[in-house]
Amino acid sequence: MSSWGQLNLLDPASIIQSEMLLFHDHALMIIMGIFILVVCIGVLLLRSGFSSRTVHEAQTLEVLWTLLPALLLTTLALPSLRLLYLLDEQPLTTSNTLKSIGHQWYWSYEMPFMANKTFDSYMTPTSELSPGEYRLLEVDHRVTLPVNINTSVITTSADVIHAWALPALGIKMDSVPGRLNMMNINPLISGIFYGQCSEICGANHAFMPICVETVPCNNFLSL
Repeated sequence: MSSWGQLNLLDPASIIQSEMLLFHDHALMIIMGIFILVVCIGVLLLRSGFSSRTVHEAQTLEVLWTLLPALLLTTLALPSLRLLYLLDEQPLTTSNTLKSIGHQWYWSYEMPFMANKTFDSYMTPTSELSPGEYRLLEVDHRVTLPVNINTSVITTSADVIHAWALPALGIKMDSVPGRLNMMNINPLISGIFYGQCSEICGANHAFMPICVETVPCNNFLSL
């Protein structure tokens, strides 16, 4: 859960989100280096009294400012492609499955590995919140998932396009009517993680939160 004034990404609770955080830091360092270099060159040019109006060719300079950006783009592209493929990777054996269905404006869930348990998840009204609960993020029925167990999350929609997103777990999937999208979740820690529909879906788009509670495997089996 993010806090007031937080500038960085959420603390990672899955391997995928950890990889995203590392790539974010990697890209940010390259961008900051380019920014500082451009500022320094700009200041030097402004302070310089030399003129280059008589220079017509500079082959070395042309080669350098072509190759250096290409190398920088390569250092961004390779880890980005690796992360992209990791997002789509599915384990050969899945121990648990969760199906989420978007509605205007709530989520319904199906859990085939728990005797095909189905339930709807609505946002808890502000007047019914208990002390310590978060406004616009709490729900009446939380999704419960096991820690350190692969869970395949399948999502679709019953009406318009929604998006099932949990930032701390590195998950964001479009819920499209007539289509099934799937991603894998393997939580590293126990806790309660919040998300929201990330696709504008109508008047109450901001009032269909996602709340997932991760528990140890023994506790999950006893549910």
